[in-house]
Amino acid sequence: MKKGTLSIIGHELVPEHVVIDEIEVKELLDKYKIKRVQLPKIKVSDPAINGLGAEIGDVVEITRQSRTAGISLSFRLVIG
Repeated sequence: MKKGTLSIIGHELVPEHVVIDEIEVKELLDKYKIKRVQLPKIKVSDPAINGLGAEIGDVVEITRQSRTAGISLSFRLVIG
């Protein structure tokens, strides 16, 4: 980490971000009958992505706590 930068990973207000493997990506795309490029995007420079070591083209699973739904999962494609 560069001097003067701050890591937000682990902060209570930042949802959990996890890079998923290609098998899980294929299952996700097949389940929803979509292509990878149709996923919502997240930039590789996003502070939540910096600490993951995610690369352009990876898919990230974001797990949020929700008062109404309990747990909410969303997926993002990492772009440049």
